[in-house]
Amino acid sequence: MRHEPNRRRFLEAAAAATAAPDLVPADRETPCSDAAQNPQAPGPLPKVAALTTTYHYLSHAYHIVGRFWDGFPVHDGGGPHRPPFEVASLFIEQTPIATDLGRAKARRHGLELARSITQALTLGTGKLAVDAVLLIAEHGDYPMNDKLQKLYPRGRFLREVMEVFKTSGRSVPVFLDKHLSYDRTEARQMVQEARALKVPFMAGSSLPVTWRLPALEIPLGRKFKEVLVASRGDLEIFGFHSLETLQCMAERRDLGGRGQGVAAVTYLEGDAVWAAGDRGVWSWELLDHALGRSHTLNPGDIRQNTRDFLPPPPAGHDRPTRPRGPVAYVVEYVDGLKATVLTLNGHVDDTTIAVRMADQAGRESIVSTLMYLPAPPGANFFNPLVLRIEDLFRTGKPPYPVERTLLTGGVLDAALESRATGRRRIVTPDLAVIDYAPPVDSGFIRTPIARPTVNRL
Repeated sequence: MRHEPNRRRFLEAAAAATAAPDLVPADRETPCSDAAQNPQAPGPLPKVAALTTTYHYLSHAYHIVGRFWDGFPVHDGGGPHRPPFEVASLFIEQTPIATDLGRAKARRHGLELARSITQALTLGTGKLAVDAVLLIAEHGDYPMNDKLQKLYPRGRFLREVMEVFKTSGRSVPVFLDKHLSYDRTEARQMVQEARALKVPFMAGSSLPVTWRLPALEIPLGRKFKEVLVASRGDLEIFGFHSLETLQCMAERRDLGGRGQGVAAVTYLEGDAVWAAGDRGVWSWELLDHALGRSHTLNPGDIRQNTRDFLPPPPAGHDRPTRPRGPVAYVVEYVDGLKATVLTLNGHVDDTTIAVRMADQAGRESIVSTLMYLPAPPGANFFNPLVLRIEDLFRTGKPPYPVERTLLTGGVLDAALESRATGRRRIVTPDLAVIDYAPPVDSGFIRTPIARPTVNRL
């Protein structure tokens, strides 16, 4: 695949991916307003309602909503990119005085905070008055359950959005940041309701669309034997990112007539992780290939490095969510594909993936890459995510199916259930039936990471 450092070609490729005929079932395609479909047309910009749990420095709302307000660099020679949308309303559920930035940001852009989700969507008119919805329920003071899942109100927020759609008799595109819900049953209900109301619905995070170093696009339909992800972070918060990395690659395999679904999930921790590798549950060879792409690899023995790791103290009433030592999520796909996500805090601080597959000639090959996440404060991995959100808002078609997020979040929920129930193997018939067609173009960004100007001395 050619990697063109040109915004128009990047966006055209992204739009072509959204137009794949098997990507979104016809009964789920709902036209946006004329302005949303043709943002270059004269007249007011299409309106976006932003719904957030909290808005503080470096929060997801800060990064995503901020990019719609302020634009961001794409480094394609075209100057700063400004999304062709107007943030018409902002709802923030929690605005602690010590950390809130949302009120000041809203005033700076001529907005008063909406008092409710309904008001944010109706703009005081009594009916739906926006062209798209950003739903960002990440961060904030919410309880944690026994599975160490933060009970963010993504499902509740979406249900309130759906009520406005129902009473208004029409729907607009909705982007939901990260996974659908901590509970896979609720997540399935969210997808079903969105489908029933013909809502163009997209969820997920930056990992599938951020820079890949080296660039790696596996053609659809290749035979896979095994996939391994090496990552870091909290069990749930970053576990979702690791599993998205897994699924955005695994979905491209030859399914052999089976579906994308997952039959069972098992959580392993500590020495049980290394023992599983020695038994062949996961491959040390694949791990070596994945770690070879890391930019943060810690010298020394992997066992000792993960043993030496000291988890940060939990904030507030939260319990520790980063165990000392390695963690594995073992994923069994219905078509027999072996897959494992390893969390290796103390050994790496980034996310890499290795795939054992057949090359074009049918010979065994191992391919690998780093899902590159530029550091805060810029956190520029949000740039490609916002570009893909723009695709959804502009075309009314998700650039990749929400079923990917349904499956990924479901695997995460099952893994944490396994942990909470003695690390037993969790059979997942609800995940086994999930299927979808992946996009031909996976949509990861091809533009330069930073200014590509060559220095002349």
